Amino acid sequence: MPTPTSALDRFPRVPLATLPTPLEPAQRLSAELGATVWLKRDDLTGLALGGNKVRKLEFLLGAAEAEGADTVVTFGALQSNHARQTAAACARRGLRCELVLTTAVARDGEAYVRSGNVLLDHLLGATCTVVPNDDDAMAATVAEVSARIAARGGRARWIPPGGSDAVGTLGYVAAGVELAGQLDAAGVGRDAVVHVAVSTGGTLAGLLTGLRLAGSGAEVRGVDVYRPADVTRPRVAGLLAEVADLLGTDPVPLDEVHLDDAWLGRGYGLPTPEMLDALRLVARTEGVLLDPVYSGKAMAALVGSCRPGAKRPGAPQVFVHTGGVPGLFAYPDVLGERQPS
Repeated sequence: MPTPTSALDRFPRVPLATLPTPLEPAQRLSAELGATVWLKRDDLTGLALGGNKVRKLEFLLGAAEAEGADTVVTFGALQSNHARQTAAACARRGLRCELVLTTAVARDGEAYVRSGNVLLDHLLGATCTVVPNDDDAMAATVAEVSARIAARGGRARWIPPGGSDAVGTLGYVAAGVELAGQLDAAGVGRDAVVHVAVSTGGTLAGLLTGLRLAGSGAEVRGVDVYRPADVTRPRVAGLLAEVADLLGTDPVPLDEVHLDDAWLGRGYGLPTPEMLDALRLVARTEGVLLDPVYSGKAMAALVGSCRPGAKRPGAPQVFVHTGGVPGLFAYPDVLGERQPS
């Protein structure tokens, strides 16, 4: 009978990430919250300051190279972690990289426009095109990029925002299998509650699929950081079905998709007081840096779940750290406000 790992072996994959990433006990954070907390360190995937998208890109670039592509085109907000990791992966594999970056977040200022991930995109050699968050502007830019690639006789692989198609989702199927083994080794496999930030849905869909393929019954709670739950749910459902079709398995039932949009605040990329408190708490108890857009809001949800009266407060809490640390440098106006007492 094929194993979950062998089921992935038939898909083209290129080595990009340092794997497995650690599952670490967060002892001082646990003491602070009165709950057992573990950190799954997918911020330590190794490529250009790491992050969760590197796992997806192993399969996405594997497919691109199998197709004979010489260029990868992808999309994201101006401070996209996915864009930065795509640029790094293309540099590692000798592929051209085109990034189409939108002004989707209502922030400006020198640090946001030029620092953080944007600075690294350029350093990594990507061609960056910034467009307004507008359908007509996006369509015109896509046509322009397509013409530019065609004019030099290039062949492109187009990757959706967040790398969240069925092929990219395979990266987190592999991560779910990896995490299941680590949870079992730590003795918390059956009782764990896993928290992970959710935007375009591929990380959550893959993680759920991988955990279930490996026989883990750990509960997974997706924390919406991009759109409300009623918008995110159909996207995750579609990816669960698509990746199951690729693997030849049954999709994870929709009643296992737990989404929480209570921590989204005013919208994607916009800070909340709870996010800032969670970010500082983890920095000052564990020396681990979260980011303001994804992992900070997901950690705020984990902290909330440990408060008195919360559901299953005594269960081991597992936090999937999806990376994004360069984004800290795009928010100095927010992060510099409160100093330690």
